[in-house]
Amino acid sequence: MSAFFRRTKPLVGLDIGSSAVKAVELRQTASGYKVVAIGSEPVPPESIVDGAIIDAGVVAGVIRQVLEKNNIKAKEVVASLSGNAVIVKKIMLPLMAETELAESIYWEAEQYIPFDIQDVNLDYQVLEAGAEDADQETMAVLLVAAKKEKIADYTGVISQAGRMPVVVDVDAFALQNAYEVNYGIDMARVVVLVNAGASAININIIEGGQSLFTRDISIGGNAYTEALQKELNLSFEDADLVKRGVRVDGASVEDADPIIRTVTENLLLEIEKTFDFFKSTAASDRIDQLVVTGGAAGIDGFTQAFEAKFDLPVSAFDPFRQVVFDTRKFSEELRAELVPTTAVAVGLALRRVDDR
Repeated sequence: MSAFFRRTKPLVGLDIGSSAVKAVELRQTASGYKVVAIGSEPVPPESIVDGAIIDAGVVAGVIRQVLEKNNIKAKEVVASLSGNAVIVKKIMLPLMAETELAESIYWEAEQYIPFDIQDVNLDYQVLEAGAEDADQETMAVLLVAAKKEKIADYTGVISQAGRMPVVVDVDAFALQNAYEVNYGIDMARVVVLVNAGASAININIIEGGQSLFTRDISIGGNAYTEALQKELNLSFEDADLVKRGVRVDGASVEDADPIIRTVTENLLLEIEKTFDFFKSTAASDRIDQLVVTGGAAGIDGFTQAFEAKFDLPVSAFDPFRQVVFDTRKFSEELRAELVPTTAVAVGLALRRVDDR
């Protein structure tokens, strides 16, 4: 959807996360998409904090490693942003022609963007009206703004790694791209896409191919690790293992359970606030399904806690449900390892010329 740079050729989808860099290269075939190359490499702790790149040299090195190690030759790259440097807002404007909107959008945006308009890159998309809105004199516009400084940080490490950044997207929209290709567009269902990463959770509520509401929550898998470190006096590495159900010296899975449950409860409270706000501002308060992905979604009890809290069907997002993952070229073990963490990268690799 939102694009701050344009491209003319297929791109490598590069999800630069605070715990790992994931890279995906796809090829479009007559029957759909197939994975050409894929890989993931860990990012050293504190190299990226709350979406901010702290050590550009280290991050560029990880990008270079994941691309070279997995024989990804393509030079052009699409990355994405999330967090407090990105604003996504649905606004209502008087009905106007596209040319008039293009001329006035910056002035309109100033009323909704909490940054100096000169400091952001801005994009927008006119949303299709529903049947009940077709005769109205207003139109819904999805407004997207990202700080130029944040864009420069991410494009800078890609350039430093020897590749060419040509598109910058938004995590929530990349997730939606991957979902629609793999699951189709259901005009009758409201689906919540939840990407639970290491430092943040991206939420995108969609219906019929349109994003109704997005929010990034600044809590993720690292919150579990930090709580386990503090309460059980563990190293970062041991705490990270314990939260994944691995026993380490000095701490058992049983010791970790109450700590993990407490963090999950705090996380679910934030998501509940998101749902409440959505329901108070949307035309309908209906939510039909939750689809979860991201490394934190694999923490023991995470999915079950969602189901219990919201009384909704919860399913794991499979970014290779329709995108062909050739197990003659890549192992089943690799597929299982990458399914929970590569949805955003797959969505980025799906970008095409003049996407909005």
